[in-house]
Amino acid sequence: MRFTSTAPRTVLAAGALVGVQGLTALVFTVMLLVRGLSGESELGNNVFGEAAYFAVLAAGVLACAGGLLIGKTWARSPSVVVQLLLLGVAWYAIGPSGRPEYGVPVAVLCVIVLVLLFRSSTTVWAQGGDEDVAE
Repeated sequence: MRFTSTAPRTVLAAGALVGVQGLTALVFTVMLLVRGLSGESELGNNVFGEAAYFAVLAAGVLACAGGLLIGKTWARSPSVVVQLLLLGVAWYAIGPSGRPEYGVPVAVLCVIVLVLLFRSSTTVWAQGGDEDVAE
């Protein structure tokens, strides 16, 4: 089966990067579950609730990524919101938490995705305009 989409390459690239974020959230969820099942967590049973919360978030982000990859315009706005929220997380990691090794890569990835989602070809596509706009 051949994958085809009428979305501009900027949308497809953003979809792939949002997919990486969703998969990262899914891996984090599995790590939480493993930690909870092994009994290493100080949170006790609360770790399972936290894992369920992150599983729902990961599913939403992956749904946005899938929507962008297949060319659905509805996926652009929630993807922008996710990037803005993650920029806040990155800021906190860089500043108050003192963990720039985590915050800087997240911030860079978010800025790249935002630039891709606000390129002129992406904006025209999202508004239902001519898909033959030069990228």
